[in-house]
Amino acid sequence: MKRLCILSLLILAAVAASAQPRKVSVLGDSYSTFQGYNPDNYRPFYPDANNDVKEVEQTWWSLYIKAKGYELDKNNSWGATTICGTGFFGRDVSPSCFLSRVFMLGDPDIIFVFGGTNDAWQRSPLGEYKYEGLTKADCMTFRPALAYLLDTLQKLYPKARVYSILNSELQEEVNESMRQVCRHYGVQLIELHDIDKQNGHPSIAGMKSICDQLLEQIVD
Repeated sequence: MKRLCILSLLILAAVAASAQPRKVSVLGDSYSTFQGYNPDNYRPFYPDANNDVKEVEQTWWSLYIKAKGYELDKNNSWGATTICGTGFFGRDVSPSCFLSRVFMLGDPDIIFVFGGTNDAWQRSPLGEYKYEGLTKADCMTFRPALAYLLDTLQKLYPKARVYSILNSELQEEVNESMRQVCRHYGVQLIELHDIDKQNGHPSIAGMKSICDQLLEQIVD
């Protein structure tokens, strides 16, 4: 009888665990921000006077989470940030780049990395494809920084599935860099297309399109 009770409790615990919604964390730039949903000292883009996205429910990540019945764990997104340590005008932006925030994503089941846009816009140095022995100097360039980022995510969050999102209308050299580094780490890359934008950022229609493309390309 005692063994039966223990077995029953284990089964109930397993069922309860499986019934919990999956948790999603986002590591991003302005495309994934919304006032009040990112750390207080970060700079959000949304809402913006020149963009029709006015409610958090209109963001791509909120739409996706609602469509899948998931819940948000952490949204660590900061406007105008790069993946690598070189920001606009060649400045050292190591304190705010994606690499400095990789440790603050909670305990997610799914991680979306939506970056590279600012690296492309301000033409951060691409660097070489390098996957071992990476130094801070290496990570001031895009390719090694992306490699370090994906490697660190997989080590820090071994139970999480990592997805990388690639913005539309970026330089092909950035696109191909994302493809190669993601392929090296076995990370699915979702390459966006036909994203409507206002003031350089996804509009309501653009946000919906991002969500739809994620739903189409990700097989759980």
